[in-house]
Amino acid sequence: MKKQPRADAVRNRRRILQVAHDVFASQGPGVPIDRIAEQAGVGAGTIYRHFPTKEALLLAIVTEGIDRLIVWIRELLEIDPGNALYQFVAGILERGAADQGLAADLASSGVDIDAELPDRHRAFHHALDNLVAQGQRAGTVRSDIDGSDLKAIIVGLQAMQQHREAHLDAPLKIICDGLRPPSAK
Repeated sequence: MKKQPRADAVRNRRRILQVAHDVFASQGPGVPIDRIAEQAGVGAGTIYRHFPTKEALLLAIVTEGIDRLIVWIRELLEIDPGNALYQFVAGILERGAADQGLAADLASSGVDIDAELPDRHRAFHHALDNLVAQGQRAGTVRSDIDGSDLKAIIVGLQAMQQHREAHLDAPLKIICDGLRPPSAK
């Protein structure tokens, strides 16, 4: 039987992840672990007990981010399957900017997120495929795309967002119009 972690250890882990996410998102991955420990109100040793390396900490943050996206997709599909894809595409630009930056920082340090987190990678792709399929069944999404196409579109929008100071309202509208079946335009 697996031993349950103590309540304070669970709280510390949650607090470390939240503080580390915020600090890395605002200051980049070069922030020393000591600074994260100080802001989280724990010792550096506590962080290293949970996450033996900074990369392990970053992977845990990315893992939580992917899990949140999957839950969010499910919630959108429960509310409005026909428009869930469009709500997700528009919302990911706001919600996912910090997580995308952390994933890019991790990738630039030589970590292959998809290889390190194969279960999450598959689960996220399955969620995107389901998002597209539900829209297709509702007649609001064109029939010739899949979750991989949607991921490429999102990555492209995120790249535009990083290199453009203006809002992406016009490009987002153009892309969403392109995702609709010809009969829905």
